[in-house]
Amino acid sequence: MAKYECPWEREVQELGRKIFDAVGEEKPSVFRKDYWSGKVIDWCMENQAFKTQMFRLIDVLPSLKSSRQVAQHLREYLSASGVEVPQVLQWAISSMAANPLTAPIVAQQIRKNVEDLAREFIVGETPRDAIPKLRLLWSQGFFFTVDLLGEAAVSEKEAEEYVRRYMEVLDILAAETTQWPPTHPEKEREFPRLSISLKLSSLYSKMDPVNFEGSISKLKERLRPIFRRASELGGFVNIDMENFSLRELTTSTFMNLLEEDEFRFSPGAGIVVQTYLKDYKDHLDRLIHWASELKRPITLRLVKGAYWDYEKVVAMTNNWRLPVFIQKGQTDAAFEQATRTCLEHYPLIRTAIATHNIRSIAHGLVCAEKMGLRKEAVDIQMLYGMAEPIKRALVQMGYRVTEYCPIGDLVPGMAYLVRRLLENTSNESFLRKSFAEGLSAEELMAPPQAVEESQAEPVASDRYRREPPINFAIATQRESFARSVISVAKSLGRIHPIFVDGKKVRTNRKIASLNPARPHEKVGYTFLATLHEAERALESAARTFPKWRDTPVPERVRLVLRLGEILRSKRMELAALEVHEVSKTWREADADVCEAIDFCEYYAREMMRIGGIRELDPIPGETNQYFYQARGPVLVIAPWNFPLAISCGMIVAALVTGNTVIYKPSSLSPITGAALTDAIREAGFPNGSFHFLPCSGNEAASWLVEDPRIALIAFTGSKEVGLEILLRAASVKPGQENLKRVIAEMGGKNAIIVDGDADLDSAVVGVVESAFGFQGQKCSACSRVIVLEDQYDRFVERLIEATRGIKVGDPSDPSVDMGALIDASAKDKVEEYIKLGMEEAQLLFKGECPKEGYFVAPTIFGSVSPGSRLGQEEMFGPVLSVMKAEDMDHALEIANSTPYALTGGLYSRSPANIQKVKREMRVGNLYINRKITGAIVGRQPFGGFKMSGVGSKAGGPDYLLQFLEPKTVTENTLRRGFAPEPGEALP
Repeated sequence: MAKYECPWEREVQELGRKIFDAVGEEKPSVFRKDYWSGKVIDWCMENQAFKTQMFRLIDVLPSLKSSRQVAQHLREYLSASGVEVPQVLQWAISSMAANPLTAPIVAQQIRKNVEDLAREFIVGETPRDAIPKLRLLWSQGFFFTVDLLGEAAVSEKEAEEYVRRYMEVLDILAAETTQWPPTHPEKEREFPRLSISLKLSSLYSKMDPVNFEGSISKLKERLRPIFRRASELGGFVNIDMENFSLRELTTSTFMNLLEEDEFRFSPGAGIVVQTYLKDYKDHLDRLIHWASELKRPITLRLVKGAYWDYEKVVAMTNNWRLPVFIQKGQTDAAFEQATRTCLEHYPLIRTAIATHNIRSIAHGLVCAEKMGLRKEAVDIQMLYGMAEPIKRALVQMGYRVTEYCPIGDLVPGMAYLVRRLLENTSNESFLRKSFAEGLSAEELMAPPQAVEESQAEPVASDRYRREPPINFAIATQRESFARSVISVAKSLGRIHPIFVDGKKVRTNRKIASLNPARPHEKVGYTFLATLHEAERALESAARTFPKWRDTPVPERVRLVLRLGEILRSKRMELAALEVHEVSKTWREADADVCEAIDFCEYYAREMMRIGGIRELDPIPGETNQYFYQARGPVLVIAPWNFPLAISCGMIVAALVTGNTVIYKPSSLSPITGAALTDAIREAGFPNGSFHFLPCSGNEAASWLVEDPRIALIAFTGSKEVGLEILLRAASVKPGQENLKRVIAEMGGKNAIIVDGDADLDSAVVGVVESAFGFQGQKCSACSRVIVLEDQYDRFVERLIEATRGIKVGDPSDPSVDMGALIDASAKDKVEEYIKLGMEEAQLLFKGECPKEGYFVAPTIFGSVSPGSRLGQEEMFGPVLSVMKAEDMDHALEIANSTPYALTGGLYSRSPANIQKVKREMRVGNLYINRKITGAIVGRQPFGGFKMSGVGSKAGGPDYLLQFLEPKTVTENTLRRGFAPEPGEALP
């Protein structure tokens, strides 16, 4: 960003010093050490490890239902964690352990202290509770805007309740505030006394940029009654901004609504601009231009952002461009530039400066004055419970100050409280620097130093980084994907030949691939290979193997990386194809293509790592070399549920290690297999190294499994087929020179445990995504959720409501959450399990779905016996069993009671229980406090044991070793008593 310099710097410095003088020596209550909160803040600033544990403890405390639980969590977070703990807390923990009689009293006091701390930032649990504090603020010269606590709604029932509560807030506040004396009429002319702030995600549980237009439509439906009532009451509605992924959707909703005739000029309305985002200026300019075109006055609340850490983590996780400024000085400079821009467009734009930073405040007030604006033209907004001395000083100086006042229960209030504590204790916090660290006014008033960010270091070619998924929050990417879905739909029905020995082959039998959502629609056709084509493919693979095996590793790696580039160039088209062929939703389809690219990138680099010769134990007179060599022709038998990613992963692993490949795609997703084949051919792999062979499992595939020339079989699919392959491969045939190796991933009966202290907002969403994402047709999908009994009723209630909002239909529609099952047989099988569930369990919920197509509605059963078929047998479909456990030991007993061991999960805020589950839950992939699907190559290598499979984890550092044979070469280098030095090159 260009450097910003204030033309009135001298005046800014003078006003800043006046504000500091007016503040004097008084400290905000949160920093006063005679308050419990002040002690906590002081401890946290001194010890980062303690701060982390303390804030996590504060987050969980309100959800704990007994003193015993409070005492347990105190020990786990502060005593057993090994962090340095202040003496008073050490005494509390020790006294609870030493005296069971007084333990509840001590625990209750600590809980009360945390709740009191939360109440310092919350004006009341209900609007009526808040009235006395709001009236006091008004009498002291402050304005206020009210916000209802709570993060995103997880169900439509919760979203509708938020709408009702906001309507209630407006009515209660209007009835009260109209009776209050007009203590500051000049200031009310610019900003009304009745004001609310709201987050759109609380009003629509399915707010998602993928379904951009649909989300806007639903959000406007929810907002209209709120805006209408605010207009009738002469109030003001501000739309808060959340994370970056929702910014475009939030802004478009705000603009769309205010373009309606009813709201063109009323009520007063505003929206947030986050100046910690690198593209804040584009966002700001867009809003100003729109308001100018509409001739509609709006308020822009300028903030520096409360999601900096979150945005950084999300960007790094997805390998996206970092959307936020790295340096605090850049954000502060952007804030000043944005302030001046807004003030230049007064009165069309009303400026709300939302900050505790005296420098930023003084800058805005001076700019307003120099532009000839009255003091009342600028609204200084600060958070309730913070920076009280600054607020009072500004009011005394005649400026308008608005407090942002949250209302709500303590449980959702904890997330808000933790954010406030993080702000106060941040190393860059203005309040910390001024009131805790005692920096001078001169230091604090220094102009922001917006140092230009250096260009990112180029990523080394040997470093693996995941393929960035589509960011559907960005309009160009979202619209590009939508066009691909439409264009691919127009090109369906083509014929794709078999590919054997470098030649396209047609037979007299075709396979038609159907769109599961519209079975009358043919996605395309392939030919069915016979034993004749299988023999040709295997003979070619065996003949080509020695040459391909001896191809230098860098050349094999180059071709695999080239394949990754080709898939990347076609990623939209490939993902759109999966939408039609296997009924994946947009985000699921894109994820599958990304994973295929990831396999290319990761396995290529892994082969470079392991593909050289290692010298072992160098000694004079002898060399010992260790290296790997390919095994031979590999039969890849791929599934339909990840038709590109799993196919590509197994094929690339075999090819890059020097093996030749015969690829049998699933007969239910052969067109995606054909598209992958086209990419492999385009990459330039030599003829004979790869063969595309759609064939029957009972004919050609069975013959290939048993043929002695096949060295390895890589299989992903059902347990029944996997066990049959293992049995057949174990039989040594005449002339067979290798003991066949089988890599088999065979599914699971995966469970998520929900602890008694779990964050239900996260747990409900995670279970729903894990159970019903891609219709439950993932081998990692959650089919059992085991809930501790003291959490059971509330969890089940919210789970049902969240599931009720799932829309089932054709996934070419971006508003759809669940597509169809893969074929009629899969639908029939899942419906049989649902009938079984009606007999042996309690139906808690069954959704609705279209009649045409292979659709099954999301279904939830309760009172499921762990030993029943519903509790034991794998089913590929949207059926979830809910089980109740007495305690964590019981939950683990249930979770481990199946013959599978693939994925599992835990939602808990108990450090002890997290460690216990890490040790004792028998799964290959364990996920804690997140969904159990969506493993990333190189980050979460995937695979299980027991009946879930045999072989090492896909996407892991030892996966390629399964496709290789190790070889040791020892050479005596002693000649006539003379030996070269160790490490010296030999001819």
